[in-house]
Amino acid sequence: MNPQSSSDAVATPAQSGWARLRNIQAPWAWSFVGAVLVWIAIAGIFGLGIAGNVAQTALTYGVFMVLVGLGQMLVITSGVGNIDLSVPSTIALAGVVGMHAMHADNAQIATGVAAALGVGVVVGIANYALIRLLRIPPIIATLSSSFIIQSVAITQGRQLPPPPPALGAFATGRLLDVPYIALVALALSCALAVLLHRAVYGRRLSAIGQNARAAWLAGVNVHRTRCLAYVLSSMIAALAALLLAAVSGGASLDMGVEYMLISIAVVVIGGTLVTGGKASIAGVWGASMFLFLTNAVLNAVGADAGVRSIVYGVLIIAVTVAAGGKALR
Repeated sequence: MNPQSSSDAVATPAQSGWARLRNIQAPWAWSFVGAVLVWIAIAGIFGLGIAGNVAQTALTYGVFMVLVGLGQMLVITSGVGNIDLSVPSTIALAGVVGMHAMHADNAQIATGVAAALGVGVVVGIANYALIRLLRIPPIIATLSSSFIIQSVAITQGRQLPPPPPALGAFATGRLLDVPYIALVALALSCALAVLLHRAVYGRRLSAIGQNARAAWLAGVNVHRTRCLAYVLSSMIAALAALLLAAVSGGASLDMGVEYMLISIAVVVIGGTLVTGGKASIAGVWGASMFLFLTNAVLNAVGADAGVRSIVYGVLIIAVTVAAGGKALR
């Protein structure tokens, strides 16, 4: 008799239940489980009133994690080694350019949006040009370009006008207690879901992420598909910049700094394969809420930046292990 079969036969109900949990085919679900557990902890410690306020805040400020995570998700899905480290500098430059183009004038909002998104297009193409033409690894190419982008932002970052009143009102407005910016992120998520799961581009991106050479042999234009992923990532970062500037009352050169590692963390925790080929939009939302609520708890207990970094690392490892390591295989 096979010893392994014998051991399986005498597995306890608890062990069997844990095995079933580890074999869940939706690893993104773990990020939502984590978010719910943290929220319950907040409610238990501080009360339901505080927990409700924290949830409302998460739907405003946690949305920026969602936005940068969605862009990073597209790049990571395009294949192993692909990553965009220029997100913070893109946010800075797009915010600066957008505010200058709008010049605090409601009539110029469309111009400012177009200018910021144009910055995203240029940055995305420039990033992939470094990768494709100069054969530079993505992590080095995007990190190098971020220094250039940040330098350009600094030259344009003096005497920045505030956001137009209408844009500020939109960024802080709500519909049935749901922030408008959360609805924007939801609409973008739905559009990306259609793009990834219903459109030809999504199938090509997934195929390239799983095996770029096989996709190329099948007639897929690998470089064009990957280039578009980088462009979309930068454009989403530019959109996040405009909304972030509107919520905070103006653009600043450091407003994107915290989103470099967060954009990667929400993708990994959310269940997107870091080796490429499989994206999880729902997971980005769950992971963003999970990390935001965790940060809220740490701030409430007075944890400093070092402690928060340690906790983030432990939580990322714990969620990845709980998901059975699927995100890393």
